Amino acid sequence: MAPDDVLHVTDPQVLRALAHPLRGRLLGLLRLDGPSTSSRLGERVGQSSGVTSYHLRQLERFGLVAELPEQGTRRERWWQAQHLVTDWEPDQLVDQPGGREANEQMQRMQVEVLGRELRAWLSTEQPREWAAVAGLSDYVLHLTPQQTRELLAELYAVLDRWAADHRASRDGTALVNVCTAAFPRATS
Repeated sequence: MAPDDVLHVTDPQVLRALAHPLRGRLLGLLRLDGPSTSSRLGERVGQSSGVTSYHLRQLERFGLVAELPEQGTRRERWWQAQHLVTDWEPDQLVDQPGGREANEQMQRMQVEVLGRELRAWLSTEQPREWAAVAGLSDYVLHLTPQQTRELLAELYAVLDRWAADHRASRDGTALVNVCTAAFPRATS
């Protein structure tokens, strides 16, 4: 993945802005489908253009989206995502004021989005070729925080390599969610 494709967040306020569920959806739509207007986005997410316009301006304030003035008119503003991926290092945020809360808020939003995507997948009948390969698995390992960091770094390197070659749609492809999660199990 090219460096310009990734926004590295170090400010808890930026992460908190992105953790808002509607803003996350709007940014996701712009990343996946390309530039759009607040009206069109509002139709997709079931909100008025005024609501989506407000949230797009909030995303713009933090450098996550930008207006495309050459595409719009006085009455129609076009927006685009500024980066394909947002990442952050929790250990760079949690000691800053509001950092722990912003990190937890973002992680909660990610879990909600993943849950929604998984429920949508399970509620549709999949063609045989996808039903035969799609699935979930989990591994429970005894790791230290440093080992967890190393494991995730290896997984992210593999995913970054695949992302660099498979961002564009091609015949026979579908958008596939590939998720990683590493967290200590709650004691019972």
